[in-house]
Amino acid sequence: MIMKKINHYNQVLQILQELQSLYPQYNMGRHLATSLDEYGDVWGITDKELLFAITKYKNQLEMDVPHTDDFEIDEIIKQGMDLDNILKEEDNGDY
Repeated sequence: MIMKKINHYNQVLQILQELQSLYPQYNMGRHLATSLDEYGDVWGITDKELLFAITKYKNQLEMDVPHTDDFEIDEIIKQGMDLDNILKEEDNGDY
């Protein structure tokens, strides 16, 4: 049995495949451009640095929870519009 050596390069490819599976609406260019945005010139980036950047990007995507519940957003807007009354209640100790 031939064992495939897991190195930084192969890990990057694996994460890119995971990203394509998890977020098929985004193309690879978007994933790479976004993950490498902090790096000006990527010509000399090492595989290790690329792995770090793409892993960080993937983690950020996974933490970004979409708000599909319109009620939640509507409630936040409603509270924001009534902010003056909420602040008055807090000042009076009525909360």
